[in-house]
Amino acid sequence: MSLKQQLHKESMRYLTTAPIRENDPKFISALEDVVYESLTKEEAELIEALYFKSKNAAWRNKILRGLIRCKELELKDFFQKAYKKERYLDMRLLAVHGLTYYASEEEIDKVMDHFLKILMKRPETTPYNYYEYEFLRSAFGLPPLIKKYGYPCFERALQQVEKQYHDMPEAFKGHLTFNEDGKQVMLRTPMKIKQMIDRFYES
Repeated sequence: MSLKQQLHKESMRYLTTAPIRENDPKFISALEDVVYESLTKEEAELIEALYFKSKNAAWRNKILRGLIRCKELELKDFFQKAYKKERYLDMRLLAVHGLTYYASEEEIDKVMDHFLKILMKRPETTPYNYYEYEFLRSAFGLPPLIKKYGYPCFERALQQVEKQYHDMPEAFKGHLTFNEDGKQVMLRTPMKIKQMIDRFYES
């Protein structure tokens, strides 16, 4: 057994019995050491339960990204519930990434109709919503879903994202993106971003 697998087994043992303390270094370390591709059905159920109990969006994000890779497990029900649980569009789209593997095009079409309605309200509720837009239009967002599945509902969503993105002032564009692994890539320094946004509000 490799060190990675050993750490995974120890982590799952710990997470099975430990109380959820999301700021506890031991709890954080255990979650970090989970090897999602190695999850058994029972272990996946434990991770799903942790997801729904978690108040920490960053940890839910991490779990969503991990469970997306568990293709051999039947996780359709989990991703349907996760989509309904989340409020941020980037998190909802992660759930869609997972759900699309199991659901029919017709089912995904209904989900994306709902997604589009929320998206179209963003300019009213969050006018300078650049973080979500950058995720949705990135190499980990809608484009890979379009490339892999070719569903028109994904095309429509991306077209709307692009429209809303381009309607924003220049001060909110081009600060960051996400690579094919979903890692955030900063295109400007935090100082430069702050300067551009401050200048916008001053003017």
